Amino acid sequence: MLAKFRLIFDNFTLILISVIITATLLPAQGDAAIFFGWLTRAAIALLFFMHGAKLSRQAIIAGMTHWRLHLLVFSFSFIAFPVIGWLLKPVMTPLLGVPLTIGMLYLCALPGTVQSAIAFTSIAKGNIPAAVCSASASSIIGIVATPVILNIMLDTNAGTTGMGKAIMDISLQLLLPFVLGHLSRPITANFIIKNSRWLKNVDQSSIVLVVYTAFSASVVSGLWQAVPPLSLAALFGVCLVLLAIVLFLTSFLATRFGFNQEDKITIVFCASKKSLATGVPMAQVLFSSSMLGPVLLPIMIFHQIQLMACSILANQYAMRAKKS
Repeated sequence: MLAKFRLIFDNFTLILISVIITATLLPAQGDAAIFFGWLTRAAIALLFFMHGAKLSRQAIIAGMTHWRLHLLVFSFSFIAFPVIGWLLKPVMTPLLGVPLTIGMLYLCALPGTVQSAIAFTSIAKGNIPAAVCSASASSIIGIVATPVILNIMLDTNAGTTGMGKAIMDISLQLLLPFVLGHLSRPITANFIIKNSRWLKNVDQSSIVLVVYTAFSASVVSGLWQAVPPLSLAALFGVCLVLLAIVLFLTSFLATRFGFNQEDKITIVFCASKKSLATGVPMAQVLFSSSMLGPVLLPIMIFHQIQLMACSILANQYAMRAKKS
């Protein structure tokens, strides 16, 4: 029974669930909230510094020749996903309520994942250099594209901090550390490669801090009164439907446009995923504290669903590759 449970929920998901429970029972308030706020900003800067330091120029050059593949992936991440979310908005609003609907639209505007997209592409025997290039570029483009797309989809009173302020804050808090990290590669690259196993804890610890701080503020503002259990159940259903639509469309269009099997696998896994690692800290910049909890719930739920679905899919692709 325990083994089956662990197959469904990975360790990090269990940690995030524990953090949400802790924030619900013991939310940071007063001076503690101020302390965690500053600690979170420092953790976010370190997180994006590490992302920049991990980005290999050789991997980017190796994948750049597949421009048609990248164009399709970016079109899904920053055009198709937001359009699907916008089309579903009239259905989601009465079903989920306004705060969770805003969270779903934010989810649709986010860039794709990096680590898991590459990992699933590798398991499925896809085009790994193209996956590295596409996933890395998506995370960089998203720093600028996500607030722009979100501004188009949302009303001005939807709990965001404002377009101009958002871009400036993102540039200072996310993009600047990212660029500094990448420029530091001559000094930091060897250290990162040798210590990559435990350095992933920096990523996860940063996300845990942001989630605790965000949910503490939202709980104090009445999060669980605004998000009833039925809305949470409906949110799971909406995330499942969204992922199913995108997985079908990416697979169908990759075949229709004549991509080979390796490139098709890369497109499916890079274009259908949304980044929790980018989405959590970016929400801290884009949204007011009272909106952070409901905004983060969709991406946290979608993250777990996409991991489970893509794990099954990657193994199916791998089995087909062995038979052929």
